[in-house]
Amino acid sequence: NKTIIMLGGAYLFLAVMGFCIDAADSKIFIPYLLLLLYLMISELYLKKSKPMLNWVYSMLSQLYIGLPFALLNVLAFHTDPEYSSVSYNPILPLSIFIFLWLSDTGAYCVGSLIGKHRLFERISPKKSWEGSIGGGVVAIGASFVLAHYFTIMSMWEWAGLALVVVVFGTWGDLTESLLKRQLHVKDSGNILPGHGGMLDRFDSALMAI
Repeated sequence: NKTIIMLGGAYLFLAVMGFCIDAADSKIFIPYLLLLLYLMISELYLKKSKPMLNWVYSMLSQLYIGLPFALLNVLAFHTDPEYSSVSYNPILPLSIFIFLWLSDTGAYCVGSLIGKHRLFERISPKKSWEGSIGGGVVAIGASFVLAHYFTIMSMWEWAGLALVVVVFGTWGDLTESLLKRQLHVKDSGNILPGHGGMLDRFDSALMAI
């Protein structure tokens, strides 16, 4: 089922892209819906001892990983109703990662210097309120720079986007930490040694997107 689940996530990404660029209508999602039905119904016949866990792993992977990456297309492609055309602009999806990177850097620097009050000690003992606020200030400061060079949104819309990314990015990071604690694992994988696994590199982005 791992291969089917990975192919399903890839199909969802391509389907959302096709829908966003007006290359296909909503029927493009029918195969993906059939996949979800298959993942549910197949457990009736596989006779595994813990079908609930299989449902959790298969469905959560689509919701937690597949869907956010697919939604990057919504940020990247924009329809102009006046000219019935679709334009591609990489700045919005890229800005999500810029805000996250700067927020993480700011949080680390400020937290190391003055961090005293734990943000969520039960889940992540190293994160502090001071660091999180400092990271948010850095990201919002960067949004003003982006607003100056990219006028696709107003300055306050850029600042609002930065704030949303910082808040949900922090929740995404904590959610992934909770996931690893529940599974009693230190790293989410061994593809990126020393980084905690591939999921650790994208945990903040998944929820922020």
